[in-house]
Amino acid sequence: MMKATLAEMTARLAVLEAERAVRRTMTRYMALCDVPSGGLQNETLAALFSEDAVWQGVGPQYAEKFGALTGRESIVAMLARYLPPTPHFRVNTHFLTSETIDVDARAAHATGRWIMLQASGYVTGGAELISARLEVDFVPATDGKSWLIRHFRTQRLFDAPWQVHPSPAGALGTLRQ
Repeated sequence: MMKATLAEMTARLAVLEAERAVRRTMTRYMALCDVPSGGLQNETLAALFSEDAVWQGVGPQYAEKFGALTGRESIVAMLARYLPPTPHFRVNTHFLTSETIDVDARAAHATGRWIMLQASGYVTGGAELISARLEVDFVPATDGKSWLIRHFRTQRLFDAPWQVHPSPAGALGTLRQ
């Protein structure tokens, strides 16, 4: 087995650090979209997107519903329609799985793919589980440590109704067939 050079090890470490930063950006995005918010104090959705970001619904259900929004301000304005203080969700929680992150350190670009499960209870009543395929492109931020969302694509896979049964512990509910 050939010994890795310092340059090779440094490059591999840069890829691992980029993967971690991409994962952190997605985790923060999902937490800020949860209701109640799982965001940290002073965190904003705007800080997670590049200036020229695109947020796009793809596939038969989301292409028409969301279309493609370009620019940080347009994206944040659209997301704000679903988040407090706007009365939309009573509870909303996102789960990510099946993660794949590919980093091209030379091109300063990364792409992440996830399957998302979203459990939502609405202020108008009713609740549903939604699954979507996410494919997200990232670029490094100017701080050299974090990565920003450059192109967010979401495609709905399925949805299913469920019942929300509030509990003293704040549990979201239970599945009903």
